[in-house]
Amino acid sequence: MAEEKKMVANREDYLKVGINIATRTKSPGMKRFIYRTRDDGLYLLDLETIDERLGAAARMIASYDPKDVIVTASRLYAIMPAEKFAEIIGARFIKGRVAPGIFTNPNKSGFIEPKLVMVSDTRNEKQAVREASMVNIPIIALCDTDNSTKFVDLIIPSNNRGRRSLAFIYYVLAKEVLKARGELKSDEEFKHSADEFEARVDERAQGRQ
Repeated sequence: MAEEKKMVANREDYLKVGINIATRTKSPGMKRFIYRTRDDGLYLLDLETIDERLGAAARMIASYDPKDVIVTASRLYAIMPAEKFAEIIGARFIKGRVAPGIFTNPNKSGFIEPKLVMVSDTRNEKQAVREASMVNIPIIALCDTDNSTKFVDLIIPSNNRGRRSLAFIYYVLAKEVLKARGELKSDEEFKHSADEFEARVDERAQGRQ
């Protein structure tokens, strides 16, 4: 009997945070990641693929010098976990809208030349995707079923709107990046919890995402 492949996180933990619960809309590039459709019309993403791609993304990120990696986030629930992830792995973080020309115009104030860009939502951070694609910077992106996958080099299919889902995604990525770099030998050496990555948001602000 073949040995079961070890996942980077427990299936039960993925299900608990709803990482695989998607939208009722599917973009052409995301159809292949849909496992099935629930009775209420919501699509469910394939857990094994999510897990495999989180591992692949961590290894890809770990292969770059941290200062050459940019992480972006603009949605309310994505900002805190993405920023904490960037802080732990030593990457640079851009909150909110990425200014036109920031990766492409050397004469622009604030111009930077990353070698890898990770975005939390290709819709909200489409300028980051556009900028990176114009100068052939590899892009990793969290993509729900309604996200565009154009120009994305490594898609991480996931619920990229849920507070707990986003916290868990960035928690897992931070841990796996450090392991891939050899800075951690085991999960137990990672001294952070998923709760530390979870956004604390005023209920009144939720409607402004």
